[in-house]
Amino acid sequence: MPATSFRDTLRLISGALETPVIFILLLLMAAAVILLGTLAVEAFTHRRGLEKIRKKLTDEAAGCDKESRETIAVRLVRIERVRCENIVKLSDTIVKLGPMFGLLGTLIPLGPGIIALGRGDTFTLSQSLLTAFDTTVAGLVSAAVAFCISGVRKRWYTKHVMALEARMEDILEGKEESVERGEVDSGCEKE
Repeated sequence: MPATSFRDTLRLISGALETPVIFILLLLMAAAVILLGTLAVEAFTHRRGLEKIRKKLTDEAAGCDKESRETIAVRLVRIERVRCENIVKLSDTIVKLGPMFGLLGTLIPLGPGIIALGRGDTFTLSQSLLTAFDTTVAGLVSAAVAFCISGVRKRWYTKHVMALEARMEDILEGKEESVERGEVDSGCEKE
């Protein structure tokens, strides 16, 4: 008797999780679409960020000695590196959560579907299978989109931080004029 009540309790809990899992999958898909949009915007505006940081260093370092300018440059590069890492963390999280919730959404409706099959209720079985397949697709699609976005952003941000470090070195060494004229390669071209 107790084993049956434990199973019924477990079945009740897993059944209650179906709606929240579907809701989370919808949120993950929406987040993946939003990330895709922000990636498109970022593709057109990436150079402005580098120029803002360069100007900030120039403004903050004006009138400072070399050691202070180096400290400011290191701090600005570190801040930018952390900013880039935080942006990528969101898509990396979706990459991990999408398949997990997709699997949950697959397994939860299969229990009632198997029970319906035993009773000969093919309509309930088909509804359960449809929900299982839809949630699998939703989880995998959101993860796949986020995975591609993470890969692109990681490449961009690595180049961005390297270009920023090169610019900072040029500014600290007094090559600012050659940077302004475009004689020094910034290395900030995206693929």
